[in-house]
Amino acid sequence: MRARPRESAARGLVDRAANDKRDRILDAAETVFAEHGFFAARVSAIAKVASVADGTIYLYFRNKDDLLISLFERRMEQVNNLLAAAIAGLAPGEQLRAFILAYLTLIHDQPAAAEVLTIELRQSSKFMKEYDNPRFGDFLRLLGGVIAAGQASGEFDEAIPPPVAARMIFGVLDELATAWLLSDGPRGDAIGAAMGTRRKKFDIVRAAEWAVVFAMQGLQTTTKRRSSL
Repeated sequence: MRARPRESAARGLVDRAANDKRDRILDAAETVFAEHGFFAARVSAIAKVASVADGTIYLYFRNKDDLLISLFERRMEQVNNLLAAAIAGLAPGEQLRAFILAYLTLIHDQPAAAEVLTIELRQSSKFMKEYDNPRFGDFLRLLGGVIAAGQASGEFDEAIPPPVAARMIFGVLDELATAWLLSDGPRGDAIGAAMGTRRKKFDIVRAAEWAVVFAMQGLQTTTKRRSSL
């Protein structure tokens, strides 16, 4: 039997309320994880920020690790959509530049989310050992597709397989993001000193331009590299 219109509308309201509460819990978890760290974060603190009872969280998430992974999945879906929009309609070289700039600008603009995705996520043994990470796979495929298109057009050298090149470029971006997020400590000092901002957060958007140069020169065809010398 089909649900009556009133029953369908009521069910829709219940589903929306549940989704809103789940999103509120995830937003609260992001705030608490960024402020206190994953290990020190308490579920009761997340519940307080989300304005729900402690037990309500377990209606949506099995445990704190599940909450962290769900937060990662939601954020990475947003990141991938933003990056796909940033590179749409561009030539491969411009796509690579837009991808790098958009990613590091996102780190700059949303430091709390970046702290969780870049640093706190690695504190979860479940994430590191058991989770197959499909959203990050989508991220690498998007970047790898840019590189593959550049190789097909002759703009990029074919010496490095696109999946490998994508991981190499992500490694550079991830290290820059981590150094920026921890730039009040020794990890960010070397970059900060080079930019004249020792013991302060260096300009990660400016550093993004350097990452573009680094990646573009590394992927250039042999002929282009010779002509630029």
